[in-house]
Amino acid sequence: MQLIDGKKVATEIRKELKAKIDELKSQGKPVPGLVAILAGENPASQIYVSSKSKACEEIGMKTKVEKFPTTFSEEELINVIKKYNSDKEYHGILVQLPLPKHINENKIIEAISPKKDVDGFHPMSIGNLVIGKETFVSCTPAGIQELLKRYYINTNGKHVVVVGRSNIVGKPIANLMLQKKYYANSIVTVCHSAAEDLSYFTKQADILIAAIGQPEMIKRNMVKEGVVVIDVGINRIEDKNSSKGYRIVGDVAFNEVAAKASYITPVPGGVGPMTIAMLLSNTFKAYKLYGDTNE
Repeated sequence: MQLIDGKKVATEIRKELKAKIDELKSQGKPVPGLVAILAGENPASQIYVSSKSKACEEIGMKTKVEKFPTTFSEEELINVIKKYNSDKEYHGILVQLPLPKHINENKIIEAISPKKDVDGFHPMSIGNLVIGKETFVSCTPAGIQELLKRYYINTNGKHVVVVGRSNIVGKPIANLMLQKKYYANSIVTVCHSAAEDLSYFTKQADILIAAIGQPEMIKRNMVKEGVVVIDVGINRIEDKNSSKGYRIVGDVAFNEVAAKASYITPVPGGVGPMTIAMLLSNTFKAYKLYGDTNE
């Protein structure tokens, strides 16, 4: 069994991006910019936004955080997004989810220019992904594919089983792995909680992607020998032996499944670090594609 070290790969990606940005600076050129917009007082969201902003600073990317109170209206938020749609210093716009309940998330996502949709959530980005056009791929699925690529895991004709159907992970990774491209071109099955016997599907997987949000749901008897396991889950469970009173686990019972897996991602330290790395990568991509043409 080989561990897929997402933390190591994410560090490599950041170093590669920093080298490119340092080169831009040495040539006197502007650098990529990302603005993060945070509405409300969600503590987890504040931590996420802070870590994303710090990651930008570490590689020399221009970054800005716009914070607004919970009372901020939907119209006001859309106006802020419109302002940044036309701001040439910022090539990526990130609106941290979830938003306050009175704000329609779909309207906010659709207000972001597709040229600056570095989260890959805009309907145009999703549509382009489905039909195989160049687009911004949402960061976690993009990170999963990058891990497969950097560990040289063959996906061509392999049976990829995705457990979960969210718009953020399940659906986009299924569509990504279907594409007739390198590190894709897979046979894809999407299954979820409605399956009478989930193990019927998971046992068929050459590559199993677990993104269902249920702690340690995938057990040893649910996978075949030699499976590649990508665990997207991040779940907090009680642990009286921990000083924090809890520990973080994935959707896969790691110790059980690792004994049968050829490759497996840990939690934490697997897919998680890749999400921010791919956000930075998408922002650099937006800069290269649309640097002087954002409107």
